Order: sequence, then C-alpha cells, then structure tokens
Amino acid sequence: MSSPAVPSVLFVCVHNAGRSQMAAAFLAHLGRDRVEVRSAGSAPADAVNPAVVEAMREVGIDISAEVPKVLTVEAVQASDVVITMGCGDACPYFPGKRYLDWELDDPAGQGVDAVRPIRDRIERRIRGLLAELAVEPGA
Repeated sequence: MSSPAVPSVLFVCVHNAGRSQMAAAFLAHLGRDRVEVRSAGSAPADAVNPAVVEAMREVGIDISAEVPKVLTVEAVQASDVVITMGCGDACPYFPGKRYLDWELDDPAGQGVDAVRPIRDRIERRIRGLLAELAVEPGA
C-alpha cells in the first residue's frame, strides 16, 4: 500500500536568513510530516539572522542549526508551491507550479523587537496555507 503524496512547498527570499527560514520552520513544525518543506535564497547569507533565531526560540521553534541554502532549479522543480518573499526576478518560473508572493518586511539588520511582528504575520500565513493544502496543523 503506497502512502499518498504530500504537498511540497519551497520558500524563497534573497538571503534565506530570515523570512524564508521562519516560514519553513513554521510549516515544518505545524505541518509535521504531512508537508515537505524547503527554503532557499537567490543570494544566501553566511548564517541565519540571530534576531530571527531568537524570535523563533520564543515560540518554541529552534532554528539555530539551520543554514542558508542556495536556490536551485531542482528545488523549484521538486516543489508544488513556490512562495517568494522579495526575491524578485531571481526565482525561476516553471509552468504548472503554484506561485505565491508574500510581501513581508525584511528582518535583515533588525532586532528581535522588529522581527516579532514579521514572525507573527508569517505564522498566520502558514496556518492559512495549511488550510488551503487541507493539512490539519499540529500543535
């Protein structure tokens, strides 16, 4: 008996150090094993933004071991939904993929106080995405 395919989501921003990392972490946390999650950047940073790591730690999600990854054509091809967050024209387009563009403030260079509202907006969007994908969120 084969298991049904799970939806695959790719989050893309320029540095893969803030918004896309938070989105991927929320989706992995809330979607559990019912969603395949990827994140990448068109020009990845050297490390995830420390204020982003702290803001996520505050809600019980540890992303301290995450590292920014480079956006590849293969990652886009392997994803059902591609969600961009300010990567502009750097994200390759493939017919048949669902593309969403989430306009969110960039947490780069911001402290944790500025990151919290961005984090909270991302969590709300992730919960909405899970509903669209018909995936019941976990705790």
